[in-house]
Amino acid sequence: MQQLLITLGIILLVLGLLWPWLSQLPLGRLPGDIHIERENFSFHFPLMTGLVISVVLTLILWWLRK
Repeated sequence: MQQLLITLGIILLVLGLLWPWLSQLPLGRLPGDIHIERENFSFHFPLMTGLVISVVLTLILWWLRK
């Protein structure tokens, strides 16, 4: 449990340091993301972004377990 928390802390630290560059990625604005904007209503569902993140994390975890 301690190793997991330390690893997650390091990952969050690295992501925080890289955030200025990571925010430039088109995540959340990919083709396939649903965005509906009306007069008094705005709805955003990042469908394709969620799928891409899921596939990437699945591949990383699969690679780490081998």
